[in-house]
Amino acid sequence: MIRRIWTTALIITLTVLLAGLAAPVLAQEGGGQPVIAPAPQPLTIYTRYPSLEIAVGDSVSLDLVLQAGTAQVVNLDVKDLPEDWTATFRGGGKVIHSVYVSPDEEAKVTLRLELPSDVQADTYHFTIVGQGDERATLPIELTVAEKLPPSLEFEVELPTLRGTTNTTFRYNATLRNKGDEDLSVNLIADAPAEFQVTFKLSGQEVTSIPIGANESKRLTIEARPFIEVEAGTYAINVTAQGGEAQASVALSAEVTGQPDLTVTTPDGRLSAQIRTGKQTPLQIIIQNDGTAPARDVQMSATTPSGWKVEFDQETIPEIPAGQQVQVTANVQPADQALSGDYVLTIRAKPEGGSSESAEFRITVLTSTMWGIVGVIIIAVAVAVVGLAVSSFGRR
Repeated sequence: MIRRIWTTALIITLTVLLAGLAAPVLAQEGGGQPVIAPAPQPLTIYTRYPSLEIAVGDSVSLDLVLQAGTAQVVNLDVKDLPEDWTATFRGGGKVIHSVYVSPDEEAKVTLRLELPSDVQADTYHFTIVGQGDERATLPIELTVAEKLPPSLEFEVELPTLRGTTNTTFRYNATLRNKGDEDLSVNLIADAPAEFQVTFKLSGQEVTSIPIGANESKRLTIEARPFIEVEAGTYAINVTAQGGEAQASVALSAEVTGQPDLTVTTPDGRLSAQIRTGKQTPLQIIIQNDGTAPARDVQMSATTPSGWKVEFDQETIPEIPAGQQVQVTANVQPADQALSGDYVLTIRAKPEGGSSESAEFRITVLTSTMWGIVGVIIIAVAVAVVGLAVSSFGRR
């Protein structure tokens, strides 16, 4: 009996001990299947760029992230730092020496390195150490290179453009600072006297721009010709100068010229007299004062109601620059047109150009036949009245 009691007690004790040992490892999930509980995450330090390159004279800032599975205070240090280098940990805008890491939130720290002015170009290795309840390390490789001298590069997508005297030639350019120093760059244009050149950055007119080390900026170079410029090819040289660095680019503006028409008469008077019922020729001069021929010039007219205008040349094949052509416009007023002044508009429109016009004051005169008829009627009326007076006077 006593033996059976001791056996039962021994079994119960072993069961309790086994259950206590398994508790940290086993857990019941769903239908009672045992799973292994995850181990806490170890203390970890990392940065996005553990290997980087800088120029001589530059300082370094490394953004560090610390993670841990258990809450702890982590002391920070840098091992194997080269002589005369200074390392400072910063957090929350202040210098720090340790950081609190909780299991549910990352801790972020910045490591700033100040290098001596006489540092040699080379590759250096050091280690960031975090020591709390656990220890974590992060090896860093830093390459110090000789600083690139100031250097500028100018590129233009289309250095040659074509247009007329009314065209604003716009060149899209890219200016690159290929050195390791920030520059203030002056923009200079060497252009013919017939052109006005301006520089624009983001739509704003500028004469100089700041450009950081290894930075690029997009510029627009605008060259506007004066209206009296002759057709031809014009060279425009653009220079960007920042300190000892300089870059130039050659541009070309091809001005093709354009016609410039005027409508007038041989004697310059824009007036005429015509009679009703009769077609009257009106001599018109089309003068081309432009820098290019006017081709396929279409003649047209805007007339008072019922009037007709016919041109001996409805289309002028070509009027060379600096020359003129005479056209006859046969004008016939409406049959019922009254005496007085009327406005007649004559237009000339070249192919691909704008229409030019002139307004003529046309004075309409009645026909002399109607004047003679009127005089006869008056004479007859006077004669009739005279006979009537004579006849009644005798009685």
